[in-house]
Amino acid sequence: MFRRSRVLAAALLATALVVSGCSGGDGDDDASAEGTDKVAYITAFGAVGRDSFVWVAKEKGYFAEAGIEVDIKKGAGNAPNLTALKSGEVQFASLDFTGAVIQAGKGEFTDWRAVAAVHQQTLISVMTTKDTDITGPKDLAGKTMATGKGSVTELLFPAYAKLAGLDPATVKIEGVQATALNGLMASRRVDALGTFLLSRDALAAASKKEVVILPYSDYLRDLFGNAIITTPGLIEKDSDLVRRFTGALLKGLQYTIDNPEEAATILNKAEPTYPVASGVGEIKAMTPYVVPAGGAPIGAMDEGRVARTIAILQSSGLMPSGLSPASVVDLDIVPKA
Repeated sequence: MFRRSRVLAAALLATALVVSGCSGGDGDDDASAEGTDKVAYITAFGAVGRDSFVWVAKEKGYFAEAGIEVDIKKGAGNAPNLTALKSGEVQFASLDFTGAVIQAGKGEFTDWRAVAAVHQQTLISVMTTKDTDITGPKDLAGKTMATGKGSVTELLFPAYAKLAGLDPATVKIEGVQATALNGLMASRRVDALGTFLLSRDALAAASKKEVVILPYSDYLRDLFGNAIITTPGLIEKDSDLVRRFTGALLKGLQYTIDNPEEAATILNKAEPTYPVASGVGEIKAMTPYVVPAGGAPIGAMDEGRVARTIAILQSSGLMPSGLSPASVVDLDIVPKA
C-alpha cells in the first residue's frame, strides 16, 4: 500500500511538472510568466518638467514594485494622445482633462476615463511681459493675444473673460502653433499669450523681461489640469492593474514635487536635451497645483467638482448637455477627495 502511494504521488508530480512546463512555453510572454504586466504610457506633451513624474516612478522602482513594466512614450497633446489610447498603442495617458471633457461632450472621443488628477487646478493662463502694462484681465481690451490654435486656452477664453468682467470680443485672438508663442511675445508681435503658466521661465528667458501671469483658475476654479486616463475596457478587464499602475504613478508624482532637483536630473537622463534647471522650474511652479486642498490624497477627484466642470463647459457653449461625471471619471478607481 505504501509503495502504491509513492507511485501515485510521483505520477501526480510528473503531471504537474508537464503542465507547468507547457504554461511557460514559447507562446507565452516571459514577463507574464514572471508575474509582470507590460503597459505603455504616453505623457501629456513631450519630456518636460510637468511630465517628469513617470520617469521618476520608473527610476525609483515604483512600477517594478507594483509588478509593472512601463514603456514611456512622448505625447503631443490631447487629440494624438486620445488617438493612441483608442488604437491600443498605449494603455494609459496623461492629458488636459478639461479639453478631453469637451471632446467627450461633443462625442469626438468618449472611450476613456480619468483615474487620477495630476493638477487640482487648470494651468492655463494669460501670460505677458511687464512692459505691456497688462496687470489684469480688463487690460486685455483692444489687445492681441496669441494662443495654440484650437487649444483649450483659446476655447475657454470667452468664459474666463466674461467672469473677469471683460468683453471677449474686444480681444483679438490669433491661433498659432504652440511652439511659436514665446517668440511672438518676445518680439512684441502680440501683447499677450494664452498658454500654460509653467512656461513662465521659458518666456522670461526668451524675452529677457519680467513675466506677468493671469491664471484662468482665478475665475474658473473648478477646472482640473492634467489627468491620468485609461479605457473603460481595461478597467473592466483588469481593475487591479489599473489601481497598481495609478498608485505607482502617483507615488512618483509625490516624490517629484518633494524632490524637484532629483526628479529633474532623472528626467534629464531620459531626455538629455532638456536642461535640469528648466525641469526644476516647472516642477516647482506646478507643485501648488498638484497638492489637493483639505488634506485629500494626491490625485484626488470628486464627483461634485467634475459635475461643475461639465456645467461650466456646457454654459460656455463648448459642448451640448447630457454628459455625466461617470462618463469621464471612474469614481471607483480615482482617489477620493
